[in-house]
Amino acid sequence: MNFQHPKQMLFTIFKWIFICILIGILSGSASAFFLVALEWVTQFRIHHDWIVWFLPFGGLLVGLSYYYWGEAVVKGNNLLLDEYENPQKVIPFKMAPLVLLGTLLTHLFGGSAGREGTAVQMGGAIADQFTRLFKLENTDRKILIILGISAGFASVFGTPIAGAIFALEVLYFSKINLKSIILSFLVAYVAYFTVEFWQVKHTHYSIPVVPELGFINLCYVLLIGALSGLAALLFSRSTHFWGTLFSKNIKYPPLRPFIGGIILAIAIAGFGLTKFSGLGVPVIVDSFSNANPWYDFLLKILFTGFTLGAGFKGGEVTPLFFVGATLGSALSLVIPLPIALLAGLGFVAVFSGATHTPIACTVMGIELFGIQPAIFIAIACTIAYFSSGSVGIYKSQIVKGAKYKLYQRLNSNF
Repeated sequence: MNFQHPKQMLFTIFKWIFICILIGILSGSASAFFLVALEWVTQFRIHHDWIVWFLPFGGLLVGLSYYYWGEAVVKGNNLLLDEYENPQKVIPFKMAPLVLLGTLLTHLFGGSAGREGTAVQMGGAIADQFTRLFKLENTDRKILIILGISAGFASVFGTPIAGAIFALEVLYFSKINLKSIILSFLVAYVAYFTVEFWQVKHTHYSIPVVPELGFINLCYVLLIGALSGLAALLFSRSTHFWGTLFSKNIKYPPLRPFIGGIILAIAIAGFGLTKFSGLGVPVIVDSFSNANPWYDFLLKILFTGFTLGAGFKGGEVTPLFFVGATLGSALSLVIPLPIALLAGLGFVAVFSGATHTPIACTVMGIELFGIQPAIFIAIACTIAYFSSGSVGIYKSQIVKGAKYKLYQRLNSNF
């Protein structure tokens, strides 16, 4: 018996390492392909402005594909969170190709959306297939979902530490053990290095000047954090509002992105608002050196909320980066801090508020911008987290801890 126990332990260890390597390679390769394809469709759209007029038909294709083949996976990221909290059945693998195709069509024709949702859903769908392959119980299946989220996030943004923490924190560390933590980091790095192996590049940002954190600068950072939290609140509420409005008034789901696409195409082409199509990475990069108009972040919230609410596919995180970076950049006209620092703080703080993940966002800021602005980033992300309301972009996410208690007390007082 004493001889068998170490053998069983070694088998379990090697089994999970093997699973992590497979998930990391498969998810990382899927993200690499997605990033390359996404860049291609983005460049095609940029050089062919007329294609935005086909946005309604792209929306109809997305709507029809999910209505006839993807009803079981239409909830997207929320399905991953639901299956983690209350396991029912293995996530269908078709989630991966459906969200990939839907996101590429959305970006090709000019919808305003992100990419993290796509990578996370592909990672989650890939990872959950190992439930059947290795005949895993629900407890171990929870670990697979963590691994899928971690691999998808780390690979699509090139931030393995933040990806590993995000997968744990977005679930509020619920039923997390040491095994989950170690494996989450392992799969994140495998996925990250897989993308590196395929020589797919990520966008680089820098904050060249970081001042001392005195009392006045601390007050500025607190203000930026609070405003970022409010922007995150507006973003989340906007997405949910448009989703509810479309579902209530248009009963046939495929028509929702078709009609939404007509409105978006007229708005984008008619008013020359192409900067709000797609990811908006060039605008994000530019915001680190040039002040944006004060309304840019509001228009990105409007366009993204409308796009996703109508039923188009993609993520919310890169648009959140856009919202935060342009908000911080605009604030440089009234707040005497370096523009790159303000844009960087908004970049991660709005994300923190909208996803209830201040730790992951702080780490992500350090991975992207370096250690020098770490204290500024941590403060802004924490304040944004507490000031962004109790509902984030993921409806199925469970909010607990200090934030939950704060809003429970506020609700009871009012």
